[in-house]
Amino acid sequence: MSRHPLPTPDLAKALWRASTYSGGQGECLEIADNAGPCAPVRDSKKPTGPVIVFGHPAWTTFTTHLVNSTDTIPGSVPR
Repeated sequence: MSRHPLPTPDLAKALWRASTYSGGQGECLEIADNAGPCAPVRDSKKPTGPVIVFGHPAWTTFTTHLVNSTDTIPGSVPR
């Protein structure tokens, strides 16, 4: 895996959306799709809190694994 520094995204105009698996309970991740080559992610309960920034390929790999995984995550809601 190559490690290239991502540019620091300007999140002032970020358009955040909730995870499609949140179920509208307000306890989910939010991602800003309009942050260029980055995929910033934050906790919906703490919108002014810290943001973790992934590259789009890493985020896509992660979410694809979750969708295709047969593993169970303790405390997770079955789909």
